Amino acid sequence: MQTVVGIDLGTQSLKVLFYDFSNRQVVACESAELDLYQNDEGAAEQQAHWWLNALHEALGKVDPAIRRSAVAAGVSGQQHGFVPLSRTGEVLAPVKLWCDTSTVAECDEIMEAYGGPQRCLEEVGNLVVPGYTASKVRWFSKESEGLYEQMDCILLPHDYLNFYLTGERCMEAGDASGTGFLDIRGRKWSADMLAAIDPDHDLAGCLPELRLEPGVIGTIRPEVAQRTGLPEGIPVSTGGGDNMMGAIGTGNASRGKITMSLGTSGTVYAHSDQPIIDPRGEIAAFCSSTGGWLPLMCTMNCTVTTELMRGMLKADIREFESAVSGSPRGAEGIITIPFFNGERTPNLPRAKACIVGLDSHNARPENLLRSALEGATFALRYGVERLGELGIEASEILLTGGGVGSSTWRQAVADICNAPVTVLDQNEGASFGAALQALSVLDPGAEDDLQDLADRHLSRNELLCCEPKKSSVNFYNDTYRDYQSAVGAITPLYT
Repeated sequence: MQTVVGIDLGTQSLKVLFYDFSNRQVVACESAELDLYQNDEGAAEQQAHWWLNALHEALGKVDPAIRRSAVAAGVSGQQHGFVPLSRTGEVLAPVKLWCDTSTVAECDEIMEAYGGPQRCLEEVGNLVVPGYTASKVRWFSKESEGLYEQMDCILLPHDYLNFYLTGERCMEAGDASGTGFLDIRGRKWSADMLAAIDPDHDLAGCLPELRLEPGVIGTIRPEVAQRTGLPEGIPVSTGGGDNMMGAIGTGNASRGKITMSLGTSGTVYAHSDQPIIDPRGEIAAFCSSTGGWLPLMCTMNCTVTTELMRGMLKADIREFESAVSGSPRGAEGIITIPFFNGERTPNLPRAKACIVGLDSHNARPENLLRSALEGATFALRYGVERLGELGIEASEILLTGGGVGSSTWRQAVADICNAPVTVLDQNEGASFGAALQALSVLDPGAEDDLQDLADRHLSRNELLCCEPKKSSVNFYNDTYRDYQSAVGAITPLYT
Protein backbone atom coordinates (compact mmCIF):
# COMPACT_ATOMS: atom_id res chain seq x y z
CA MET A 1 0.00 0.00 0.00
CA GLN A 2 1.10 3.53 -0.82
CA THR A 3 -0.49 6.62 0.70
CA VAL A 4 -0.29 10.40 0.54
CA VAL A 5 -0.66 12.32 3.79
CA GLY A 6 -2.61 15.54 4.19
CA ILE A 7 -1.91 17.65 7.27
CA ASP A 8 -4.39 20.35 8.26
CA LEU A 9 -3.43 22.86 10.93
CA GLY A 10 -6.69 24.32 12.22
CA THR A 11 -7.54 26.63 15.08
CA GLN A 12 -8.95 24.02 17.45
CA SER A 13 -7.00 20.97 16.30
CA LEU A 14 -4.41 19.57 13.91
CA LYS A 15 -5.51 16.69 11.68
CA VAL A 16 -3.54 14.13 9.69
CA LEU A 17 -5.11 12.04 6.93
CA PHE A 18 -3.55 9.11 5.04
CA TYR A 19 -5.10 8.35 1.65
CA ASP A 20 -4.53 5.08 -0.22
CA PHE A 21 -4.85 6.57 -3.69
CA SER A 22 -4.78 3.25 -5.58
CA ASN A 23 -7.76 1.87 -3.68
CA ARG A 24 -9.26 5.34 -3.17
CA GLN A 25 -9.67 4.89 0.55
CA VAL A 26 -8.81 7.01 3.57
CA VAL A 27 -6.95 4.51 5.73
CA ALA A 28 -6.24 6.75 8.73
CA CYS A 29 -7.49 10.09 10.02
CA GLU A 30 -6.38 11.34 13.44
CA SER A 31 -6.26 14.67 15.22
CA ALA A 32 -4.83 16.41 18.28
CA GLU A 33 -6.44 19.35 20.06
CA LEU A 34 -4.84 22.79 20.25
CA ASP A 35 -5.04 25.38 23.00
CA LEU A 36 -5.95 28.97 22.17
CA TYR A 37 -5.08 32.07 24.18
CA GLN A 38 -7.61 34.91 23.97
CA ASN A 39 -8.21 38.05 26.02
CA ASP A 40 -10.68 40.93 26.26
CA GLU A 41 -8.56 43.14 23.97
CA GLY A 42 -9.20 40.82 21.01
CA ALA A 43 -5.91 38.90 21.09
CA ALA A 44 -6.02 35.33 19.77
CA GLU A 45 -2.69 33.54 19.88
CA GLN A 46 -1.02 30.14 19.82
CA GLN A 47 2.56 29.01 20.35
CA ALA A 48 4.16 27.52 17.25
CA HIS A 49 5.60 24.64 19.26
CA TRP A 50 2.03 23.65 20.18
CA TRP A 51 1.53 22.89 16.47
CA LEU A 52 4.58 20.63 16.37
CA ASN A 53 3.49 18.84 19.52
CA ALA A 54 0.04 18.31 18.00
CA LEU A 55 1.59 17.03 14.76
CA HIS A 56 3.62 14.45 16.66
CA GLU A 57 0.61 13.49 18.79
CA ALA A 58 -1.73 13.05 15.81
CA LEU A 59 0.82 11.06 13.82
CA GLY A 60 1.55 8.96 16.90
CA LYS A 61 -2.05 7.73 16.82
CA VAL A 62 -1.55 6.31 13.30
CA ASP A 63 -0.34 2.75 12.82
CA PRO A 64 3.44 2.85 12.12
CA ALA A 65 2.97 0.71 9.01
CA ILE A 66 0.57 3.27 7.58
CA ARG A 67 2.99 6.11 8.37
CA ARG A 68 5.74 4.21 6.54
CA SER A 69 3.45 3.84 3.51
CA ALA A 70 3.45 7.61 2.81
CA VAL A 71 5.07 8.60 -0.48
CA ALA A 72 4.26 12.34 -0.42
CA ALA A 73 2.84 14.93 1.98
CA GLY A 74 0.94 18.21 1.73
CA VAL A 75 0.10 20.81 4.38
CA SER A 76 -2.99 22.96 4.82
CA GLY A 77 -3.14 25.68 7.44
CA GLN A 78 -5.27 28.37 9.02
CA GLN A 79 -4.69 31.60 7.11
CA HIS A 80 -3.32 35.01 8.18
CA GLY A 81 -1.29 33.91 11.21
CA PHE A 82 2.00 35.79 11.72
CA VAL A 83 5.06 33.61 12.41
CA PRO A 84 8.21 35.80 12.79
CA LEU A 85 11.45 33.82 12.52
CA SER A 86 14.97 34.75 13.52
CA ARG A 87 17.92 34.02 11.25
CA THR A 88 18.42 30.71 13.06
CA GLY A 89 14.77 29.68 12.62
CA GLU A 90 13.58 30.50 16.14
CA VAL A 91 9.97 31.72 16.45
CA LEU A 92 10.27 35.14 18.08
CA ALA A 93 6.79 35.59 19.53
CA PRO A 94 3.43 33.92 20.10
CA VAL A 95 1.59 33.58 16.78
CA LYS A 96 -1.26 36.05 16.34
CA LEU A 97 -4.05 34.19 14.50
CA TRP A 98 -6.71 34.93 11.89
CA CYS A 99 -9.28 35.59 14.62
CA ASP A 100 -7.10 38.14 16.43
CA THR A 101 -8.88 41.52 16.37
CA SER A 102 -6.45 43.47 18.56
CA THR A 103 -4.82 45.30 15.62
CA VAL A 104 -7.70 47.50 14.45
CA ALA A 105 -5.63 50.68 14.92
CA GLU A 106 -2.77 49.23 12.87
CA CYS A 107 -5.15 48.41 9.99
CA ASP A 108 -6.29 52.02 9.86
CA GLU A 109 -2.71 53.30 10.08
CA ILE A 110 -1.53 51.10 7.21
CA MET A 111 -4.40 52.04 4.90
CA GLU A 112 -3.94 55.73 5.66
CA ALA A 113 -0.22 55.48 4.94
CA TYR A 114 -0.98 53.65 1.68
CA GLY A 115 -3.36 56.33 0.48
CA GLY A 116 -6.75 55.14 1.71
CA PRO A 117 -9.01 52.12 1.33
CA GLN A 118 -9.90 52.86 -2.28
CA ARG A 119 -6.27 52.82 -3.37
CA CYS A 120 -5.77 49.54 -1.49
CA LEU A 121 -8.59 47.94 -3.46
CA GLU A 122 -7.50 49.42 -6.77
CA GLU A 123 -3.82 48.50 -6.53
CA VAL A 124 -3.51 45.53 -4.18
CA GLY A 125 -7.03 44.08 -4.48
CA ASN A 126 -7.88 43.89 -0.78
CA LEU A 127 -8.46 46.14 2.18
CA VAL A 128 -6.23 45.67 5.22
CA VAL A 129 -8.73 44.26 7.70
CA PRO A 130 -8.31 42.91 11.24
CA GLY A 131 -7.01 39.39 11.07
CA TYR A 132 -4.78 39.89 8.01
CA THR A 133 -1.05 39.46 8.57
CA ALA A 134 -0.08 43.02 7.61
CA SER A 135 -1.48 44.67 10.73
CA LYS A 136 0.15 42.04 12.95
CA VAL A 137 3.58 42.90 11.52
CA ARG A 138 3.08 46.58 12.30
CA TRP A 139 1.80 45.73 15.78
CA PHE A 140 4.91 43.60 16.41
CA SER A 141 7.17 46.46 15.37
CA LYS A 142 5.56 48.71 17.99
CA GLU A 143 5.03 46.27 20.84
CA SER A 144 8.25 44.21 20.66
CA GLU A 145 10.84 46.43 19.04
CA GLY A 146 13.83 44.40 20.20
CA LEU A 147 12.45 41.11 18.88
CA TYR A 148 11.23 42.83 15.71
CA GLU A 149 14.82 43.86 14.94
CA GLN A 150 15.78 40.18 15.08
CA MET A 151 13.10 39.16 12.55
CA ASP A 152 14.67 37.56 9.50
CA CYS A 153 11.63 35.90 7.89
CA ILE A 154 7.84 36.15 7.92
CA LEU A 155 5.94 32.89 7.54
CA LEU A 156 2.29 31.84 7.73
CA PRO A 157 1.16 28.83 9.82
CA HIS A 158 1.25 26.27 7.02
CA ASP A 159 4.60 27.67 5.86
CA TYR A 160 5.99 27.04 9.34
CA LEU A 161 4.99 23.36 9.20
CA ASN A 162 6.59 23.16 5.75
CA PHE A 163 9.72 24.73 7.25
CA TYR A 164 9.75 22.15 10.04
CA LEU A 165 9.24 19.23 7.65
CA THR A 166 11.71 20.29 4.94
CA GLY A 167 13.88 23.15 6.22
CA GLU A 168 12.67 25.30 3.31
CA ARG A 169 11.24 28.81 3.75
CA CYS A 170 8.66 29.75 1.15
CA MET A 171 5.10 31.01 0.76
CA GLU A 172 2.58 30.21 -1.97
CA ALA A 173 0.31 32.70 -3.71
CA GLY A 174 -3.00 31.45 -2.30
CA ASP A 175 -2.09 31.69 1.35
CA ALA A 176 0.02 34.80 0.69
CA SER A 177 -3.13 36.57 -0.56
CA GLY A 178 -4.32 36.74 3.03
CA THR A 179 -1.33 38.74 4.23
CA GLY A 180 -2.64 42.02 2.83
CA PHE A 181 0.70 42.78 1.15
CA LEU A 182 0.40 40.62 -1.97
CA ASP A 183 -0.66 42.29 -5.22
CA ILE A 184 -3.18 39.61 -6.15
CA ARG A 185 -3.46 40.67 -9.81
CA GLY A 186 0.28 40.52 -10.45
CA ARG A 187 0.90 37.72 -7.92
CA LYS A 188 3.85 39.62 -6.44
CA TRP A 189 4.70 41.43 -3.21
CA SER A 190 3.53 45.03 -3.10
CA ALA A 191 6.52 47.26 -2.33
CA ASP A 192 4.24 50.20 -1.57
CA MET A 193 2.16 48.20 0.89
CA LEU A 194 5.28 46.91 2.63
CA ALA A 195 6.46 50.51 2.96
CA ALA A 196 3.08 51.50 4.41
CA ILE A 197 3.45 48.80 7.06
CA ASP A 198 6.95 49.95 8.00
CA PRO A 199 8.67 52.76 6.05
CA ASP A 200 11.89 52.37 8.03
CA HIS A 201 12.52 48.65 7.62
CA ASP A 202 13.06 46.62 4.45
CA LEU A 203 10.30 44.08 4.93
CA ALA A 204 10.91 42.69 1.44
CA GLY A 205 14.11 41.22 2.83
CA CYS A 206 12.03 39.30 5.40
CA LEU A 207 9.77 37.65 2.85
CA PRO A 208 10.49 34.11 1.64
CA GLU A 209 10.40 32.87 -1.93
CA LEU A 210 6.92 33.23 -3.42
CA ARG A 211 5.70 30.08 -5.17
CA LEU A 212 3.13 30.77 -7.90
CA GLU A 213 2.30 27.21 -8.94
CA PRO A 214 1.83 23.95 -7.03
CA GLY A 215 4.85 21.70 -6.92
CA VAL A 216 7.49 20.20 -4.63
CA ILE A 217 9.12 22.51 -2.10
CA GLY A 218 11.40 19.99 -0.43
CA THR A 219 11.60 16.57 1.20
CA ILE A 220 11.15 15.21 4.73
CA ARG A 221 14.31 15.84 6.75
CA PRO A 222 16.02 12.87 8.47
CA GLU A 223 15.42 14.20 11.99
CA VAL A 224 11.74 14.79 11.20
CA ALA A 225 11.39 11.29 9.77
CA GLN A 226 12.84 9.89 12.98
CA ARG A 227 10.39 11.84 15.17
CA THR A 228 7.24 11.36 13.07
CA GLY A 229 7.63 7.93 11.51
CA LEU A 230 7.20 9.39 8.02
CA PRO A 231 9.70 8.13 5.46
CA GLU A 232 12.80 10.24 5.03
CA GLY A 233 13.10 12.03 1.69
CA ILE A 234 9.48 11.85 0.52
CA PRO A 235 8.38 15.03 -1.32
CA VAL A 236 6.35 17.76 0.37
CA SER A 237 4.09 19.82 -1.90
CA THR A 238 3.62 23.59 -1.61
CA GLY A 239 0.38 23.19 0.36
CA GLY A 240 -1.66 26.31 1.05
CA GLY A 241 -4.22 28.04 3.19
CA ASP A 242 -7.07 25.91 4.53
CA ASN A 243 -9.56 27.53 2.17
CA MET A 244 -7.31 26.96 -0.85
CA MET A 245 -6.81 23.32 0.12
CA GLY A 246 -10.53 23.06 0.88
CA ALA A 247 -11.24 24.16 -2.68
CA ILE A 248 -9.14 21.27 -4.01
CA GLY A 249 -10.64 18.88 -1.47
CA THR A 250 -14.19 19.73 -2.59
CA GLY A 251 -13.41 19.67 -6.31
CA ASN A 252 -13.77 23.43 -6.65
CA ALA A 253 -10.93 24.23 -9.03
CA SER A 254 -13.07 25.34 -11.98
CA ARG A 255 -16.04 27.66 -12.44
CA GLY A 256 -19.60 26.80 -11.52
CA LYS A 257 -19.46 25.72 -7.87
CA ILE A 258 -19.50 27.41 -4.49
CA THR A 259 -17.87 25.81 -1.46
CA MET A 260 -19.29 26.65 1.96
CA SER A 261 -17.21 25.63 4.95
CA LEU A 262 -18.94 25.26 8.31
CA GLY A 263 -15.85 25.37 10.49
CA THR A 264 -14.70 27.49 13.42
CA SER A 265 -15.00 30.34 10.97
CA GLY A 266 -17.43 30.20 8.08
CA THR A 267 -16.29 30.70 4.51
CA VAL A 268 -17.94 30.88 1.11
CA TYR A 269 -15.73 30.79 -1.97
CA ALA A 270 -15.56 29.90 -5.65
CA HIS A 271 -13.01 29.46 -8.41
CA SER A 272 -12.39 32.20 -10.94
CA ASP A 273 -10.11 32.37 -13.97
CA GLN A 274 -9.52 36.07 -13.35
CA PRO A 275 -9.19 38.38 -10.33
CA ILE A 276 -12.51 39.38 -8.73
CA ILE A 277 -12.21 42.71 -6.90
CA ASP A 278 -15.17 43.66 -4.73
CA PRO A 279 -15.53 47.47 -4.69
CA ARG A 280 -16.97 47.15 -1.17
CA GLY A 281 -14.03 45.02 -0.03
CA GLU A 282 -16.39 42.42 1.46
CA ILE A 283 -15.31 39.57 -0.81
CA ALA A 284 -11.61 38.92 -0.36
CA ALA A 285 -9.70 38.90 -3.62
CA PHE A 286 -7.53 35.84 -3.03
CA CYS A 287 -5.44 33.77 -5.39
CA SER A 288 -6.12 30.06 -5.46
CA SER A 289 -3.47 27.38 -4.98
CA THR A 290 -4.19 26.04 -8.45
CA GLY A 291 -3.07 28.98 -10.58
CA GLY A 292 -6.40 30.86 -10.59
CA TRP A 293 -8.23 33.05 -8.10
CA LEU A 294 -10.50 32.29 -5.16
CA PRO A 295 -12.94 35.12 -4.31
CA LEU A 296 -13.96 34.44 -0.73
CA MET A 297 -16.10 35.76 2.09
CA CYS A 298 -15.21 34.91 5.68
CA THR A 299 -17.28 35.13 8.83
CA MET A 300 -15.47 34.76 12.14
CA ASN A 301 -18.22 32.83 13.92
CA CYS A 302 -19.66 29.63 12.52
CA THR A 303 -19.33 26.46 14.60
CA VAL A 304 -17.98 28.80 17.29
CA THR A 305 -21.58 29.93 17.63
CA THR A 306 -23.14 26.51 17.96
CA GLU A 307 -20.34 25.22 20.21
CA LEU A 308 -20.66 28.13 22.62
CA MET A 309 -24.42 27.75 22.76
CA ARG A 310 -24.10 23.99 23.25
CA GLY A 311 -21.69 24.54 26.09
CA MET A 312 -23.89 27.15 27.74
CA LEU A 313 -26.93 24.87 27.55
CA LYS A 314 -24.93 21.72 28.37
CA ALA A 315 -26.04 19.85 25.24
CA ASP A 316 -23.80 17.22 23.65
CA ILE A 317 -23.73 16.61 19.88
CA ARG A 318 -26.56 14.06 19.97
CA GLU A 319 -28.70 16.35 22.13
CA PHE A 320 -27.91 19.27 19.84
CA GLU A 321 -29.19 17.51 16.75
CA SER A 322 -32.31 16.31 18.55
CA ALA A 323 -32.99 19.83 19.84
CA VAL A 324 -32.51 21.74 16.56
CA SER A 325 -34.60 19.21 14.62
CA GLY A 326 -37.36 19.59 17.21
CA SER A 327 -37.40 23.39 17.05
CA PRO A 328 -39.43 24.91 14.20
CA ARG A 329 -37.67 26.82 11.42
CA GLY A 330 -37.17 30.38 12.52
CA ALA A 331 -36.79 29.26 16.16
CA GLU A 332 -40.15 30.84 16.98
CA GLY A 333 -38.86 34.34 16.31
CA ILE A 334 -35.48 34.20 18.06
CA ILE A 335 -32.62 35.70 16.02
CA THR A 336 -28.99 35.15 16.99
CA ILE A 337 -26.43 37.62 15.66
CA PRO A 338 -23.32 35.44 16.06
CA PHE A 339 -20.56 37.99 16.52
CA PHE A 340 -18.90 36.27 19.50
CA ASN A 341 -15.36 36.96 18.20
CA GLY A 342 -16.13 40.28 16.57
CA GLU A 343 -16.86 40.00 12.87
CA ARG A 344 -15.07 40.43 9.55
CA THR A 345 -18.16 40.51 7.32
CA PRO A 346 -19.62 42.94 8.15
CA ASN A 347 -16.38 44.57 9.31
CA LEU A 348 -17.18 44.92 13.01
CA PRO A 349 -14.09 43.68 14.85
CA ARG A 350 -15.32 44.98 18.21
CA ALA A 351 -18.84 43.56 17.91
CA LYS A 352 -20.44 41.18 20.39
CA ALA A 353 -23.03 38.48 19.84
CA CYS A 354 -26.66 39.42 20.44
CA ILE A 355 -29.89 37.44 20.79
CA VAL A 356 -33.09 39.26 19.92
CA GLY A 357 -36.72 38.24 19.88
CA LEU A 358 -36.84 36.37 23.18
CA ASP A 359 -40.17 36.28 24.99
CA SER A 360 -41.91 34.21 27.65
CA HIS A 361 -43.21 31.80 25.01
CA ASN A 362 -40.12 30.99 22.93
CA ALA A 363 -37.32 31.10 25.54
CA ARG A 364 -36.44 27.41 25.38
CA PRO A 365 -33.07 25.67 24.85
CA GLU A 366 -34.05 24.06 21.55
CA ASN A 367 -34.98 27.44 20.07
CA LEU A 368 -31.74 29.04 21.22
CA LEU A 369 -29.74 26.23 19.62
CA ARG A 370 -31.73 26.40 16.39
CA SER A 371 -31.34 30.16 16.27
CA ALA A 372 -27.55 29.82 16.65
CA LEU A 373 -27.43 27.45 13.68
CA GLU A 374 -29.63 29.72 11.57
CA GLY A 375 -27.78 32.91 12.51
CA ALA A 376 -24.43 31.44 11.43
CA THR A 377 -26.05 30.37 8.14
CA PHE A 378 -27.69 33.75 7.50
CA ALA A 379 -24.25 35.34 7.80
CA LEU A 380 -22.97 32.97 5.09
CA ARG A 381 -25.97 33.53 2.83
CA TYR A 382 -24.79 37.12 2.49
CA GLY A 383 -21.56 35.81 0.96
CA VAL A 384 -23.44 33.64 -1.54
CA GLU A 385 -25.50 36.65 -2.61
CA ARG A 386 -22.48 38.95 -2.81
CA LEU A 387 -20.60 36.49 -4.99
CA GLY A 388 -23.64 36.38 -7.27
CA GLU A 389 -23.64 40.18 -7.51
CA LEU A 390 -20.00 39.99 -8.63
CA GLY A 391 -20.84 37.50 -11.37
CA ILE A 392 -20.00 34.27 -9.51
CA GLU A 393 -23.17 32.22 -9.86
CA ALA A 394 -23.24 28.56 -8.94
CA SER A 395 -25.64 25.68 -9.46
CA GLU A 396 -24.76 23.95 -6.17
CA ILE A 397 -23.18 24.48 -2.78
CA LEU A 398 -20.41 22.06 -1.86
CA LEU A 399 -20.69 21.77 1.91
CA THR A 400 -17.74 20.89 4.11
CA GLY A 401 -16.57 21.33 7.71
CA GLY A 402 -17.75 20.16 11.10
CA GLY A 403 -21.31 21.43 10.69
CA VAL A 404 -21.94 18.95 7.88
CA GLY A 405 -22.63 16.25 10.45
CA SER A 406 -25.97 17.86 11.30
CA SER A 407 -28.78 16.89 8.93
CA THR A 408 -30.79 19.88 10.16
CA TRP A 409 -27.93 22.23 9.35
CA ARG A 410 -27.47 20.75 5.86
CA GLN A 411 -31.14 21.28 5.07
CA ALA A 412 -31.06 24.77 6.56
CA VAL A 413 -28.19 25.72 4.22
CA ALA A 414 -30.18 24.48 1.22
CA ASP A 415 -33.33 26.33 2.31
CA ILE A 416 -31.69 29.57 3.45
CA CYS A 417 -29.48 29.84 0.35
CA ASN A 418 -32.06 28.33 -2.06
CA ALA A 419 -29.50 26.00 -3.64
CA PRO A 420 -28.88 22.26 -3.79
CA VAL A 421 -26.36 21.10 -1.20
CA THR A 422 -23.75 18.53 -2.17
CA VAL A 423 -21.81 16.58 0.45
CA LEU A 424 -18.91 14.38 -0.61
CA ASP A 425 -17.94 10.96 0.68
CA GLN A 426 -14.52 12.49 1.32
CA ASN A 427 -15.70 15.14 3.77
CA GLU A 428 -12.33 16.17 5.15
CA GLY A 429 -12.06 19.28 2.97
CA ALA A 430 -8.70 20.90 3.65
CA SER A 431 -6.77 17.82 4.77
CA PHE A 432 -8.04 15.80 1.80
CA GLY A 433 -7.20 18.70 -0.52
CA ALA A 434 -3.66 18.77 0.86
CA ALA A 435 -3.41 15.02 0.25
CA LEU A 436 -4.63 15.43 -3.34
CA GLN A 437 -2.12 18.20 -3.96
CA ALA A 438 0.58 15.90 -2.59
CA LEU A 439 -0.65 13.19 -4.96
CA SER A 440 -0.38 15.59 -7.89
CA VAL A 441 3.38 15.98 -7.46
CA LEU A 442 3.77 12.22 -8.04
CA ASP A 443 1.98 12.40 -11.39
CA PRO A 444 3.67 14.61 -14.02
CA GLY A 445 1.03 16.89 -15.52
CA ALA A 446 -1.50 16.42 -12.71
CA GLU A 447 -0.36 19.69 -11.10
CA ASP A 448 -1.73 21.49 -14.17
CA ASP A 449 -5.23 20.00 -13.83
CA LEU A 450 -6.10 19.56 -10.19
CA GLN A 451 -9.81 19.70 -11.08
CA ASP A 452 -9.45 16.54 -13.15
CA LEU A 453 -7.47 14.87 -10.36
CA ALA A 454 -10.11 15.84 -7.80
CA ASP A 455 -12.92 14.57 -10.03
CA ARG A 456 -11.22 11.19 -10.19
CA HIS A 457 -10.92 10.87 -6.43
CA LEU A 458 -14.10 12.53 -5.15
CA SER A 459 -17.62 11.11 -5.02
CA ARG A 460 -21.02 12.34 -3.83
CA ASN A 461 -22.61 11.06 -0.65
CA GLU A 462 -26.15 10.86 -1.97
CA LEU A 463 -27.63 10.19 1.48
CA LEU A 464 -26.36 13.53 2.78
CA CYS A 465 -27.09 15.71 -0.25
CA CYS A 466 -30.31 17.70 -0.14
CA GLU A 467 -32.51 20.04 -2.18
CA PRO A 468 -34.16 23.27 -1.02
CA LYS A 469 -37.81 23.07 -0.03
CA LYS A 470 -39.88 25.80 -1.63
CA SER A 471 -42.03 26.56 1.42
CA SER A 472 -38.91 26.84 3.58
CA VAL A 473 -37.15 29.02 1.00
CA ASN A 474 -39.99 31.53 1.07
CA PHE A 475 -40.11 31.46 4.87
CA TYR A 476 -36.37 32.01 5.20
CA ASN A 477 -36.38 34.89 2.73
CA ASP A 478 -38.51 36.81 5.22
CA THR A 479 -36.52 35.65 8.24
CA TYR A 480 -33.25 36.61 6.54
CA ARG A 481 -34.56 40.14 6.06
CA ASP A 482 -35.36 40.24 9.78
CA TYR A 483 -31.82 39.06 10.52
CA GLN A 484 -30.32 41.78 8.32
CA SER A 485 -32.49 44.40 10.04
CA ALA A 486 -31.27 43.18 13.42
CA VAL A 487 -27.62 43.42 12.27
CA GLY A 488 -28.28 46.97 11.06
CA ALA A 489 -29.84 47.86 14.41
CA ILE A 490 -26.88 46.70 16.51
CA THR A 491 -24.15 47.99 14.17
CA PRO A 492 -24.04 51.52 15.68
CA LEU A 493 -23.29 49.96 19.08
CA TYR A 494 -19.97 48.60 17.81
CA THR A 495 -18.68 51.20 15.34
